[in-house]
Amino acid sequence: MLERSCYNGFMNRLSATQRAKIIGCLVEGNSIRATSRITGAAKNTIVGLLVRVGQGCAAYQDRTLRNLACKRIQCDEIWSFCHAKQKNVPQDKQGTFGYGDVWTWTAIDAETKLVLSFMIGNRDSETARYFIDNLAGRVANRIQLTTDGHSAYLEAVEGSFGSEIDYAMLHKLYGASDEGQRRYSPATCIGTRTAVIEGKPDPEHISTSFIERQNLTMRMGMRRFTRLTNGFSKKVENLTAAVALHFMHYNFVRPHQTLTKANGGHITTPAMAAGLAARPWTLEEIAALEKSN
Repeated sequence: MLERSCYNGFMNRLSATQRAKIIGCLVEGNSIRATSRITGAAKNTIVGLLVRVGQGCAAYQDRTLRNLACKRIQCDEIWSFCHAKQKNVPQDKQGTFGYGDVWTWTAIDAETKLVLSFMIGNRDSETARYFIDNLAGRVANRIQLTTDGHSAYLEAVEGSFGSEIDYAMLHKLYGASDEGQRRYSPATCIGTRTAVIEGKPDPEHISTSFIERQNLTMRMGMRRFTRLTNGFSKKVENLTAAVALHFMHYNFVRPHQTLTKANGGHITTPAMAAGLAARPWTLEEIAALEKSN
């Protein structure tokens, strides 16, 4: 059994193997409680490790995912909530970030499948500006960008890229869900409409398919994003750490089937395809990014 937290508030030192085992459970979609049952570690020990490793993963990716030769980028936002669903947020916490609706903004390179930018925030114009500005600071050349029809992107992309971008929006058209499924199922997509906003984007690559598939990967890899879940984040700090850990694992550890096939069957991660790593990382190496308090 793994070492548990001491009553004096200091956590017994976990070995690299023990930390890697906990991280392995978390990145495969297990909740904190499930990870505790599997590994024998106390819940507080797991949460503390998640936060410290997540902070280290965020810092490492912030430094490393720079000057990238991406060509085609897709962006999207995915909903989750912290503390409580929006309708159940206490009156004294209404309007306070980290209580109720929280959105995760992501950008993926359609060629290497690298998630090069991610941000936790509201679904508003201010967060959109920060997110797109962060994205602009990571690419080394002109890109083709596709987003959904969220209007906040318009001003954000104009402010960060100006005319130095080929940008299009993909609007999805929805119909009503089948009777009896409306509560739990999203509306049915009945078509799409594209709008060229800036430059000359290639019509064949105006798509959000890869970023939408990444949304599914997030839901499968992080219990906090599962619909109708009781494994939601109680603190936005924990959500932020979980997202950073997820993308560190996705970018650097997890082999990508399409990339591996294109590379003659040699195991390939998005970071390898982007020239950021020579081999897949191990969970022990992710654990070594743990930040000390």
